[in-house]
Amino acid sequence: MSMLCLLERDGAGVTPASLRALSFAASVPATVGDEVTAVLVGPSADGAAADAALGAELAAAGAAALCLVSADGLTGYAPVAWARALEQLAASGDVTVVVAAATDRGSEVLAHLGAITGLPVAANCLSAVPTTTGCWQVVRQRWAGSVLEDALLEAPLALLTVATDAIAAEPWPADANPAGPGRADAALPVRRFTVQLDDADLVISAVESAAEAGGTSLATARVVVGGGRGVGGPDGFAPLEELASLLGGAVGVSRVVTSQGWRPHRQQVGQTGTKISPELYLACGISGAIQHMAGCLGARHIVAINTDPDAPIMSRADYAVIADLAEIIPALVAAIRDRRD
Repeated sequence: MSMLCLLERDGAGVTPASLRALSFAASVPATVGDEVTAVLVGPSADGAAADAALGAELAAAGAAALCLVSADGLTGYAPVAWARALEQLAASGDVTVVVAAATDRGSEVLAHLGAITGLPVAANCLSAVPTTTGCWQVVRQRWAGSVLEDALLEAPLALLTVATDAIAAEPWPADANPAGPGRADAALPVRRFTVQLDDADLVISAVESAAEAGGTSLATARVVVGGGRGVGGPDGFAPLEELASLLGGAVGVSRVVTSQGWRPHRQQVGQTGTKISPELYLACGISGAIQHMAGCLGARHIVAINTDPDAPIMSRADYAVIADLAEIIPALVAAIRDRRD
């Protein structure tokens, strides 16, 4: 192996941010090496070897192999333990790069990995190119994406987090896949690895899942239903929550909503909030200020519902619905429920 990409699970699948990070790793020039190994850590990896759909998804994104990591006492997300796993995996083979999505977990794990190895971490990368001198030329986002920095990373093992909007999560072309044409249709080779941990590595461990904490993570949700000033107030978010629940997604909000105290800041999408990269972003009553758009442009599809046809977000949306969201959202909820019934 030559590159490792840490994955985060989303139910039975992998988060879109992880797939983007995997595609990013596969897009690094071939002079680095030919193999990208996707890494799943902990109990969430159970059954992944037999999951043909997951294997095909990872292969299509550019993975040449899948590594399932386990350890005694590792029952959930434990950032130091995950970092130890990546450290020991890198030491067990000819690894030159470790990549993770720049999500809360990906950033935390690679920060611990940097501390453990004493190596620098290049965060929020948009591109990475190896130089003839053994360094890395990276372009990364600073100041919530408002500034791009060109930097030279000098390290025997490059540690990179990938900006969630750095690359679209499109299937990796079969003829460009380092494992050869047809890899996306073939079984993905699976390797199992047992990491050696100390008690101190497991001191910090998550004890609840996203579902138990009250819903899907905003940063990794495949569907985000966003609400802005046009929702009208705190009570106006009930239909949006119902729609998000039916779609298996999360609720996001604009800055004005948190400023008014209608919703908590952790749900804010934007430059000073969370950057999202879902398959679908349904923006309801949101004008689309620059700061908000900076947080949602990583979405593959944007659907905007607004009574103002001149709202900035309408020109950036794939589909624009000029209507009252108080009529559209209940109709959508009813249609989805009827289809399920």
